[in-house]
Amino acid sequence: MLLLAPMEGLLDATLRDVLTRTGGIDRCVSEFIRVTNTVLPERAFIRVVPELLNGGYTRAGVPVRAQLLGSDPACLADNAARLAGLGPHGIDLNFGCPAKTVNQSRGGAVLLDEPELIGRIVAAVRRAVPAHVPVSAKMRLGFNDDARAEECAHAIAAAGANELVIHARTKAHGYRPPAYWDRLAEVRASLPAHLRIPVIANGEIWSVADALRCRDVTGCEHLMIGRGMVTNPGLALAIKGQGGVPWRVLPPLLQIFWQQVSARVERRHRAGRLKQWLNYLRKCYPEAQAAFDELRLVHEPVAIEAWLKQAQDPSLLTTEPILVPPAEMAPAC
Repeated sequence: MLLLAPMEGLLDATLRDVLTRTGGIDRCVSEFIRVTNTVLPERAFIRVVPELLNGGYTRAGVPVRAQLLGSDPACLADNAARLAGLGPHGIDLNFGCPAKTVNQSRGGAVLLDEPELIGRIVAAVRRAVPAHVPVSAKMRLGFNDDARAEECAHAIAAAGANELVIHARTKAHGYRPPAYWDRLAEVRASLPAHLRIPVIANGEIWSVADALRCRDVTGCEHLMIGRGMVTNPGLALAIKGQGGVPWRVLPPLLQIFWQQVSARVERRHRAGRLKQWLNYLRKCYPEAQAAFDELRLVHEPVAIEAWLKQAQDPSLLTTEPILVPPAEMAPAC
């Protein structure tokens, strides 16, 4: 199973929609919904996870699990109960966000220094939602170090989580390579038989070779991919041996991306969102580098729309997964 990672400020509902159209992704996790001291209205959940209005699926039919972030077990449980009523394909709990502002308000990775609290949060949410709704968690190896990684994983499993994603770095590591897959393997192996839940590996999976090596080192069958999919939308397909996504497929997807950004984002920020994705794509596609260079100083939506109209092939516009034969795979990047 291949999961699309949540990435605040990058991998939102728009990019989830576009990337799942390429095929290969089995499930998505939303970016976090911050919970503080109140039960959020339904519109707050739908704003972050608009797929809730589509049965919890992206337009391509990929299920989405909604993620909550906070530190109060009772408040998280109450919000999880309300969220469960909207039909997400499970509820995920964020114990991995490294953002300073999030950590200062006792959210995300800072909780990894408090495994007992993590356990109480997971247990409270598990009790609050129906048994058929999966509850999962995502953690890093630790905050400043990985000394309590096993404690955190044990607390999550013992509290009733159905599965656990581990990003194989600490908060202090940020996103700097490498990912410590061998340490992830130790944490996974430390779970006793009665706490043996699926552990999903995350971090530094950029290619098929990375995916194979990650599985070999960690022992994890399932993987979560973030920046690797943003950079190479065909990566999940390639890992599954089903081909890839050549550049000719991407301009129509860029057009869909732009249409959705235009509907959701303030005019002055729209060009930046498109260039943000092109900046990732250019690491894999020379054509994306050329597009980035051409649009780098362009800010007016009208000019960007003219470029997109010229670049796309309308016959490729679709909500169905785009399966490309191996012969047409994009070069490995």
